[in-house]
Amino acid sequence: MIVDTILFDLDGTLTDPKPGITRCIQYALSELGYISPEAEELLWCIGPPIKDSFSQLLKTSDNGLVEKALSIYRSRFSTIGLFENSLYPLIIETLKAIKLAGYKTFVATSKPHIYARRIIEHFSLSLLFDGVYGSELDGTRSAKADLISHILLTEKLSPSSVVMIGDRKHDIIGAKRNNITAIGVTYGYGTEEELKTHGADFIAHCPENIPKLIIRNS
Repeated sequence: MIVDTILFDLDGTLTDPKPGITRCIQYALSELGYISPEAEELLWCIGPPIKDSFSQLLKTSDNGLVEKALSIYRSRFSTIGLFENSLYPLIIETLKAIKLAGYKTFVATSKPHIYARRIIEHFSLSLLFDGVYGSELDGTRSAKADLISHILLTEKLSPSSVVMIGDRKHDIIGAKRNNITAIGVTYGYGTEEELKTHGADFIAHCPENIPKLIIRNS
């Protein structure tokens, strides 16, 4: 079957969320009485489900403490942090080229969909996507494999007709568990080695490479 649908990760693929995510993590840790790492030491937290990152940062399996950190994080993220964000260069042009070529496009992010939609609207990208999918606030579908499976089912998509694009291993693993093609991008927060190790079929080093890969391999 010919590829006709493209799934895009959000953080590290469409937008650079570093200031918002790192500042909100620092705020949550500080409010809980912990010493906050520098922003550069928190880059590994961009991409994976934030609850998992807090569990590692706090070195705890105490779900109550993790949920408290998550609540404090969201209190800042929902009002300030989600706008401390910027589009990667040429992302709009990249999306327009893909839409012009006739592909359906969806956002597929581990971030709660209520935040993802606000970010997409903030950057005036709504018309370039057929839908925005994310997790629920309780963590449901925060695992990328679960999210992609949900999208395939909801949109009645055949895995062979879909490509997933993302910057971290979670995007690639999620794609492979659903038997879909994966393009890893190296301009975000994952390395080429990380992406290839987990099975990326193709690598894009900049946004303008993406349409070429999709159209050539469709």
